[in-house]
Amino acid sequence: MTSITRRSTMTLLSDPLSHYSHRVRIVLAEKGISVDIEEYSEATVPAELADLNPYSTLPTLVDRDLVLYESRVMMEYLDERFPHPPLLPVYPVARALSRLWIYRIERDWNSYVDVLSKKPGEEASAKYLRQGLLGIAPIFAEKEFFMSDEFTLVDCCLAPIMWRLGYLGVNFPNTKQSKPLIEYMKRIFGRPAFETSLSAAEAQMHQTY
Repeated sequence: MTSITRRSTMTLLSDPLSHYSHRVRIVLAEKGISVDIEEYSEATVPAELADLNPYSTLPTLVDRDLVLYESRVMMEYLDERFPHPPLLPVYPVARALSRLWIYRIERDWNSYVDVLSKKPGEEASAKYLRQGLLGIAPIFAEKEFFMSDEFTLVDCCLAPIMWRLGYLGVNFPNTKQSKPLIEYMKRIFGRPAFETSLSAAEAQMHQTY
C-alpha cells in the first residue's frame, strides 16, 4: 500500500459497509471528483493512519497535506472546494436549515443505525427507526428531495440509511402511509451518482419495496 502520507491524488479511506463512509462517497460521485478509494474494515485499518488521524477512524479523507476524519466536515469541504453542482443552498438561512436537518438526522436516527449495523434486527432500535421514518413520511411528498427542490447534503446523509433499511432489519409495508417515503427512495436510488457511490458490499444490501 502506498504510504498514506505520500499521495499525489485525493484518497478516501472508506469502510464499504459504513453509512458514514457512504455519505462521503455520494458527495464525491455527485460532483464527479477524481479520487482513489481504499476499502478497510475497523479490523484492517492501517497502523500508519494513527499518525494522521488521532482516532484511526473511517472514513478518512487525505487531500495532499490535508487530512479530514469527520464525515460532515468532509462533505462540506468537498462542497466548497468543488462548488458545482452545489449541495448546500446559497442563502444563509437555507444553509443553516440544511445543517440543522443533518444534525437532527444524526441525533434522532444515527444511533439506531449504528446499533443495527452491529446487530441487525435489534428490536428496540428497529422499532424506533421505523416509527421515526414513518412519522415524517408525509414530508417526502411535498418536494422532490428532502425539504428541498434540489438534491442536497441532507439527502446524502439520508440515502445511505434508506438503502440499508432491509439489511438492518427495518421493514415496513408498502401502504398509503409509507408511499411518499418509498417514492423518495426510488428517486434517490435512481440517481446515476448514487449507483456509482455503492461499494460491492453495499450493492448487495438493498431490499426492494
